[in-house]
Amino acid sequence: MKDHHYKATINWTGNKGEGTTDYRAYERSHTIHIEGKPDIPGSSDPSFRGDKSRYSPEDLLLASVSACHMLWYLHLCSVAGVIVVNYEDKAEGTMVETSDGSGYFTQVTLKPHITLKDASMQTKADELHHEANKFCFVANSVKFPVLHEATYQVAE
Repeated sequence: MKDHHYKATINWTGNKGEGTTDYRAYERSHTIHIEGKPDIPGSSDPSFRGDKSRYSPEDLLLASVSACHMLWYLHLCSVAGVIVVNYEDKAEGTMVETSDGSGYFTQVTLKPHITLKDASMQTKADELHHEANKFCFVANSVKFPVLHEATYQVAE
């Protein structure tokens, strides 16, 4: 086994002068900083008084699941001789909010549209989503199901 370590600095930038004296007295704005990389502007979801122009933790979780799956999928395709020439995922996630204000994701559905070099590769291409899901670090770390609804086309 090999450990990998990650670091991130989250800096709250939403103090409007009164701190957290009241639920409405502060913004949810923050900056996600990872050394050597561009900062990410964060906030809470607009449903929770967040700034819709910034990334919410829920946005980033969905993007992480999608990106991790894509990276494993492309790797497995390259090993299996399946030539992917384009990949676009329009992932969707569902989160429920409970009566006490907490919440959790119930599922994520990945909806990649994949362009293959050749139609004969589609059966194998479709099978590799299951394998990618088994290897994806992020999918292995969440407690909700990650579903796949892939569509394909052949490059012209």
